[in-house]
Amino acid sequence: MHSLLDRKKKSAAGVGLDMSPSSLSQAPRMFSCVGCFWVLLSSALVAICSFSFISPAWIVKDHLKNKDSVSFGLLWHCSESMDNMYSCYTFGGLGKFADIPSSSWQTSAVLCSGGCALLALSSLLAIITIFLPSGQCERRACTLAGYMQTAAVFIMASGLLVYPFGLNSTFVKSFCGNSSIYYAGECQIGWGYMLAIVGVMLTLFLPFFAKYAPKEHMSPTPIPAIL
Repeated sequence: MHSLLDRKKKSAAGVGLDMSPSSLSQAPRMFSCVGCFWVLLSSALVAICSFSFISPAWIVKDHLKNKDSVSFGLLWHCSESMDNMYSCYTFGGLGKFADIPSSSWQTSAVLCSGGCALLALSSLLAIITIFLPSGQCERRACTLAGYMQTAAVFIMASGLLVYPFGLNSTFVKSFCGNSSIYYAGECQIGWGYMLAIVGVMLTLFLPFFAKYAPKEHMSPTPIPAIL
């Protein structure tokens, strides 16, 4: 009789649920909180980068001495007359790259657009990692996206540093007076350029989040043993 009861206890223990932390660590996880935040921040910074790239307000000049206000971007030139008539056009009329009035602005346009495109690709790769199961493939995807975002930071930062060299061009001097490298003369730094700087500074945090984005970094919550 005792042997029959022992067999029933063993069989019941065999079919019981293993609630130990080691078994919980092997359970598949659907997402990581750090990974989701990483994806959201990456997508938001891509939008900021794209918006600042097409913004015409990198260098601005307000109404001064009965003159029209002007603003410049990487690709756009806008003006507002005293009677509030606002007009914008791309450099060269047809937007030809060679018609950008300064070689420094041409270099800045290439660097900023290339860094923004690289950031967009890394954001797409970050979205893909959400749907990947935890494992080596997910770790490699997160690492690759982190490297791409690091490269995007350096590329876009280089473009922002090169852009003020264009203030020394004759085109800018015709509107901003006695301007020179890193000196805007009668003009001033616009919100578009400041927004690009803020975007690059926030992008610095993306490689850090990419390191902890894989799901396996989530430690299971230990369940206290019932004695």
